[in-house]
Amino acid sequence: MKNLRHGVFWPPFLLVLAAGIVSFTNKDAFISITTKANDWLLINLGGLFSLSGLLLLITVVVVYFSPLGKVKLGGKDAKPMLTLPNWIAIALTTTVAAGVTFWGIVEPIYHYLTPPESMNITPGSHEAIIYSMSTMYLHWTITPYAIYCVPALMFAFAYYNMKKSFSLSSTMAPLFGTKIEGRWGQVIDAVCLYTLALGMAAAMGTTVINLGGGVNYLSGIASAPALWAVITVVLMTTFIISAASGLMNGIRILSDINMKVYIVIILFIFIVGPSSFIINLGVESYGNYITNFFEKSLFTGAASGDQWPQWWTVFYWANWFAWAAITALFLGRIAYGYSVRTFIVVNFAIPSLFGGLWMTIFGGTTIHRLITDTKIADIFTTEGPETALYAILADVPLSAVVIPFYLFIVFLSFVTAADSNISAMGGISSSGITPDSPEPSIVIKVTWGVAIAVIAWMMISFAKIDGIKMLSNLGGLPAMILCVLIAISLLKVASNPRKYDKTDQ
Repeated sequence: MKNLRHGVFWPPFLLVLAAGIVSFTNKDAFISITTKANDWLLINLGGLFSLSGLLLLITVVVVYFSPLGKVKLGGKDAKPMLTLPNWIAIALTTTVAAGVTFWGIVEPIYHYLTPPESMNITPGSHEAIIYSMSTMYLHWTITPYAIYCVPALMFAFAYYNMKKSFSLSSTMAPLFGTKIEGRWGQVIDAVCLYTLALGMAAAMGTTVINLGGGVNYLSGIASAPALWAVITVVLMTTFIISAASGLMNGIRILSDINMKVYIVIILFIFIVGPSSFIINLGVESYGNYITNFFEKSLFTGAASGDQWPQWWTVFYWANWFAWAAITALFLGRIAYGYSVRTFIVVNFAIPSLFGGLWMTIFGGTTIHRLITDTKIADIFTTEGPETALYAILADVPLSAVVIPFYLFIVFLSFVTAADSNISAMGGISSSGITPDSPEPSIVIKVTWGVAIAVIAWMMISFAKIDGIKMLSNLGGLPAMILCVLIAISLLKVASNPRKYDKTDQ
């Protein structure tokens, strides 16, 4: 712990613990305050999140075709630390891929049954089907991955080519120079560390509940705090061991396994499912998504007073902005030796294609079940989305094998994302992180891993997951501002990369 950055580590660490303690001692007041603050943020500033997401998407496209696209991260003589397949697997499983295992089945049901009121779409109609699927493409393809890609790329260039420190403030050096270092840099790192810690706790809580529902379905054991505690300990132990073993061992191996199980489940569900329906619905819905892309991306509901965008699109963007800032440190660090254009392909294009493919197959399968079996909608309404998810999987051929395999995928997806983020959190909490000494101490990784696991269990056991999700979203505002500044920095570098690239000097 001698290399601890005290000004970065202690404020977010103590605030995260305080959030868990308050939720335990006065959960009603805690959730009330955070919900009101979150609602104000999403309602009043929702349009800024939508515009910012679009800005980062445009930035990715501009940078790809700019002179910066040909630049190699680390200099022209840099040799990649990872093979291309390993890099693709890690980049894919580190970001929003963990979310698709749950929302790929559950979210289409929401949009099918409760589309935006202001659009006058009849629930359960063919318009609702198209709207549901096209919205899945909005939420899980190019925009979210642009939110991750831009800060990660700017950090990679700043760290390896501009020779800046392992800090988020380095990404804004093209705009502010050395003024952004020192105390301001510590503040930026601490705020983003806090938002990611809460976001990880929220994601872990959701994963624990999801796994608890699966265990309950298979064994009859009640999905309650006792079972959640066991699942939490298993998750925590696994991702801490993986993160502690370093990039080239645990994280690389887990990501490779994770990628393979994704491929297996995608192919299986497509082959045994309503394949022709999936393809045809996907084509039609994707056409709708492309045709109405800007309208869907910038829909705020302000004119009609419709809060649907705040519940969904803006909610997602806020959460992903909060995650993207810190995740950028990890994604940028592993990109050494590859060109900027290859970086964009690996961190933006391929994950977007994966997200679209996953949502087409799982979303299409879910909607087909909704059309052919009205009981699914009843189960969703009366027993909740978690139960409806397993009811859909129970109808898949070989469901006795598919459901345990699905649970394994949920488990592995979270662990893979968590260990890479724990590594990044440990790195930003430490001093002395360099390309030659990239790993933080095991003690810091374990400390963050245990803290997040404890908070996640406390939240779902005593205040459910709502409060911590709200805090995570509130962190999306400073993260969004940061990411917009980073995008401007990246565009500035793209206009004249030789000015900033010290590897050529």
